[in-house]
Amino acid sequence: MIRLHIVAASSLVRSGLENLLAGRGVSILGSTSSLAALAGQILEAEPDAVLLDASGGQPETVLQELASSNLTSETTVLVLLDHAPPGFLAEALRAGVRAVLPTQVTRDQLLAALNAAMAGLVITHPSELPAWIPEPSFASPSVSELTEPLTPREREVLQMLASGLVNKEIAAKLAISEHTVKFHVASILGKLGAATRTEAVSLGIRHGLVLL
Repeated sequence: MIRLHIVAASSLVRSGLENLLAGRGVSILGSTSSLAALAGQILEAEPDAVLLDASGGQPETVLQELASSNLTSETTVLVLLDHAPPGFLAEALRAGVRAVLPTQVTRDQLLAALNAAMAGLVITHPSELPAWIPEPSFASPSVSELTEPLTPREREVLQMLASGLVNKEIAAKLAISEHTVKFHVASILGKLGAATRTEAVSLGIRHGLVLL
């Protein structure tokens, strides 16, 4: 049985949370309208956890009050909030809060969060994750489209370059002159933006123009 104290400015909210949780593995020790009011009772009540409804208040003020009360060092604290502003979740965790949940959390979610927090886990709602976890800074490299596609003949020549053939060998295989091969190679380098034949092959592979 989890011994819980509820803190909420609204008496209706306190009553609603009591009805929501009482008798479901939770024993409601009492409720107060503020953390200041709780300070005089917590040593006597010794709750396992405190559920703090911070809706309608300033999140920064809530953290300041928690820090000054030293509550998180004495018991497990869960906070209900309309919306966590950027940076609030990280600051709340640093302040020792075990769970930050939206006020519209369901009974089952709240009970699960309470049990998880008592087990030493840190909990937040999935809807708040984007504010907590930044977007990854890395991305898979993309290959831009060629401004001018290679002709079928140029793709043949590029494939032979990838096979390690020199101009004379390419000319013999395609039954064209070495001069024409040089022309195709120069065109391939220009279209791929490559400085060398090796770079052209590498870019050709990235563009899917070379079969390995």
